[in-house]
Order: sequence, then C-alpha cells, then structure tokens
Amino acid sequence: MTSERIPVTLLTGFLGAGKTTLLNRILTGDHGRRYAVIVNEFGEVGIDIDLVLSSDEELFEMNNGCVCCTVRGDLIRTLYSLLERPEQFDAIIIETTGLADPGPVAQTFFVDATLQDRVALDSITTVVDARHIQDTLKQSAEAEEQIAFADQMVLNKVSLVSPQTLKSVERSLRAINPFAPIYKVDRADVPLDKILGKGSFDLERITELESGFLNPGHGEPGHVHDEHCQSHDHHDHTHDASVTSLVVESDQPMDAERLSDWLNEYLAENGQDILRAKGIIDAAGEDRRLVFQAVHMMVEGDFQRPWGPDEVRKSQLVFIGRNLNRAELQAGVMACAQNHPS
Repeated sequence: MTSERIPVTLLTGFLGAGKTTLLNRILTGDHGRRYAVIVNEFGEVGIDIDLVLSSDEELFEMNNGCVCCTVRGDLIRTLYSLLERPEQFDAIIIETTGLADPGPVAQTFFVDATLQDRVALDSITTVVDARHIQDTLKQSAEAEEQIAFADQMVLNKVSLVSPQTLKSVERSLRAINPFAPIYKVDRADVPLDKILGKGSFDLERITELESGFLNPGHGEPGHVHDEHCQSHDHHDHTHDASVTSLVVESDQPMDAERLSDWLNEYLAENGQDILRAKGIIDAAGEDRRLVFQAVHMMVEGDFQRPWGPDEVRKSQLVFIGRNLNRAELQAGVMACAQNHPS
C-alpha cells in the first residue's frame, strides 16, 4: 500500500504548442524519477513516433524507467492498469489532444473513489505557443478552455516574438486566467521541478498564494509588468473572446453551509459555463480558512490553515467561464454572508 498518493499532471495545449517537445524531455531525460505518461492515440502524435513505435501494446517502457501508454479505452481503466503494475511511479502525466477540453479528464479525479485514494491531481499544465496563440484564440474555443483550466502555463517559443508582442500575449492569457503562473521558455525548456510535483491543484496550495491568488506580484511567475501593473482594479478581466474571469470579494464573514449549498446549486445549473472556480473563504465562527475549487459542476472544499494574526480576513472567489453574470454571482455570494437575512 502506498503511503502517499501519486501526483498526476494533466498536460494540455493547442496543436503545435510544444507538448511533444516537453513530453520527450520527460520520457528521455536523465532525471532520476519514474514517470508514467498517458497519451491519446487520436489527434496529434503525443510523442515522437520513434518512441511510440508501431506496437499493439498499450504500455511502452523507456530505458530511463518511464512508461508511455496510449489511451485505447476508458481513462479510469488505463489508470487502473498503471496502478496494478508491480513497480510504482513517482508521478503520472496525462497528455490531452490539442483539440481537447481538459475538463472531463480533470473531473475523473473527483468521481472515482479508488483513484482518489491512490492518485492526486497535481496540476493542469497548459503549453502555449507565444507566436500563434493570439490568432488561435480568435478561432478556437478549445484554446481558450485550455488556458482557462490551467493551474500553470508554459509560454513557449518566446524568442520568436518581440518584447511588445510578448507583453500583449501575457495580457491575453491573464485576461482569461488571472491566477495561473506563467513560465516563459523556448523549446519547452522549463525545469521539470518548476511544473511537476508542485501541488498547484491541491487545495492547500491555494492557501500559500496569498495576494498572488488574484494577481501575482512583482518578481513572481505570471506577473505582467507593464503600464497596467499598478492598477488596483483586477476584479474584471475581459477581452474579445468568449471566456472571461471575474473576482467576487466580501469583507463579511460567510455562513459556510449556506455558501456551500449555494455554490453547489449554482454549479449544478451553470456548470457547463463555469470552467474553473477557486476561492478562499472567511467562514463565520471558524479560525481556519475555507478553501474550495471547482471544475465544471464538480466542487470540493476543506478547511485549511488558520488565519494569520496580521491577515485581513475576507473572502475571495475567482470564476472563469462563459456568460459570467457578475451581478448574479455577487448577489449569490453576498446572500451567504452571516448577517444577511435568510
């Protein structure tokens, strides 16, 4: 029996973004860790054909101990087959096709009790092509979704664009997803310890982000240092495409049970439009921070570390999705305040 759950990275990104290069580095690198990589057999080639070969086997073991397998059936069954192997892995990476919505894959880890006991979703990591992403966003809803779902982004091919274009690209990414760190690289050459095993999807991780939860500060990954970086209005992020994000904040202590009921009901009705949601909640009568996050209609939450003696206690909720109604979300959250008439 394993003492800790195996971390799983969901790797996504639009066609040509650089997932192939990143996966090849993981599968062939001399990093001393054993990764199992699950790739789709349809759509783009997930890794080099020389690595996959032409085989009827679902599992391909590499000379560095990593394993690659193609998804020829249900993802849960594929994960079970990996977990049943006598040798264990340090981590599992699931690569989605370039045209895939990562939401349903992420939801797998909410709904299967066995997987919840054995594995933990570590992050949704999105690889972004700096040169083509702005044109892609104008044409593809899937590219927006991949960015919206991201816990962290690998902004690839940055040397192929001008500094001004790079700033514009970062603003576009931040407009869709205000809280995911952005790592700027070429040839997908991001240090693996920067993106793997960081617990970016872990609820406890959110409690460490502090002010960076909404807008990373100077010197932090993801901060956009431009003429807008001193602005205090980070509450609405809009752009020309359909996916937007907004933040709802409240200084009033929340009734945790009422908020949980409202959030579950709201996501049940609007979950297809809410791609991701995260929040840190000041729960009335509780010294610990209530932390939640959601993927579509699936939501989980827990009380995490205590509020610090010098911390300002307030609730912050981030919603990323389509057709977001600020007034409706604001009213829903405020109705959950402790002093709000029930």
